Amino acid sequence: MSSFKRKGSAKQAPRLPGTSLSPATSLTTITSMGIPSLDDILGGGLPLSCSLLIAAPDLHTSYGDLVQKYFIAQGLVSQHSLLILDDNAESFMRDIMWSPSGRGSTTPDQDEDEKIGQQEDQKIKIAWRYEKMKPFQTTVPVSSSSLTDEYCHNFDLGSRVPTSVIDKAFQSGRLSFINVQSSGSGPVSISEVLNRIRDALKCGAPQPIRICIPALGSPSWGELRQEEILYFLHSLRAILRQHPTVCASISLAPHLTTEAWGGRGWLQKLGWVTDAALTLAAFSADPSLTMTFPNHHGFLHIHTLPAPHSIIPPSDKFSALRGLSASAGGLGGSGENNLTFKSTRKRLIFETLHLDIEGGVGERRTTPSAAATVPGETHDLLHESPGTNKTPGFATVQVVLENPELSKTVHDATDGGDKGTEKPEGKPKKPKKRVAFRADRPDLYDF
Repeated sequence: MSSFKRKGSAKQAPRLPGTSLSPATSLTTITSMGIPSLDDILGGGLPLSCSLLIAAPDLHTSYGDLVQKYFIAQGLVSQHSLLILDDNAESFMRDIMWSPSGRGSTTPDQDEDEKIGQQEDQKIKIAWRYEKMKPFQTTVPVSSSSLTDEYCHNFDLGSRVPTSVIDKAFQSGRLSFINVQSSGSGPVSISEVLNRIRDALKCGAPQPIRICIPALGSPSWGELRQEEILYFLHSLRAILRQHPTVCASISLAPHLTTEAWGGRGWLQKLGWVTDAALTLAAFSADPSLTMTFPNHHGFLHIHTLPAPHSIIPPSDKFSALRGLSASAGGLGGSGENNLTFKSTRKRLIFETLHLDIEGGVGERRTTPSAAATVPGETHDLLHESPGTNKTPGFATVQVVLENPELSKTVHDATDGGDKGTEKPEGKPKKPKKRVAFRADRPDLYDF
């Protein structure tokens, strides 16, 4: 009997619903944020036992809350347990997006905005040899971003979650709220909030648990100091390390995401106490950026990325949008791309920064427009001397030399060229300078 045995595949533990193994290592389990392009930036998804911090400094927009709503909607569809820390959690849940089909499947009009943009690009013909080239991709296709239909779903911003879905999650115990205010009028301390999170995680649910904090540092939390926010985020990350099936997504209040409030290096400190930290800087605060990039709504700045069980983040190798690896294809391979985001009528998209075919301008001009001419400056720009021919469309330039002798020589040479008899005189030679040494004072020289 032979002693050799065929090596069989090791039995793997059953995969949790709505999760997948990380492409970098099988030791890490990841879950989707509900946005395929954001999952690509994170390296496939948010790893379990890790935290994500979203900073949105613009006071006039709510992109940070929008990311949190995607996070909750994906948890509802994947049958995950949800723990929301907010005093207005019920109204926050009613405003979560959903899919008209109920399970987040792709509808025929899902990517209507993208299809219209592709049709407009096809109308522009540059050369016949470019017709068979692969179209330029600025984001991750939805079909290739999700491993299975159960991992990442497509949600429609125009639809809202049915009340029956929320009631069913309440009755089954998969949805729970934690108030950040005490029974009195004052807010709860940071230590008390952390204790409530620990008590809620003691149940040990078999499915993954998602912790969502829509607005950390809002008025309902009281007046928090920098040290308290750093302590809370660091303690929350320590709690997540003790529960391998729990992940957290936090959004800071807009007034707490600027260095004017937290001091120099504030965002860098936030990245040290969390596993991933991103900033969604909207263009609404700067009208010039809105005019320069009309197809984008803001920049995405990456501070830190999750890297469990590895030295470098898996996103450096597997993210197509960032383009750091050579396998990124047409989206990169030679350096990290600048990332932006935009909110269409259907969904929120993260993509690479790009200009239109016309370089961001709707119409090309070979001559300056009438609006570009400033009244009162035309006479200053066109210097006309008597006796010169006026040619329309050209400005007359007059050259004046600083040396009067040289100016006279050039003027005589110009007049002599017309007569044809006189020749311009050569430039007079300057006498050489001599240096004399004074014997009575050796430290001086006489020129």
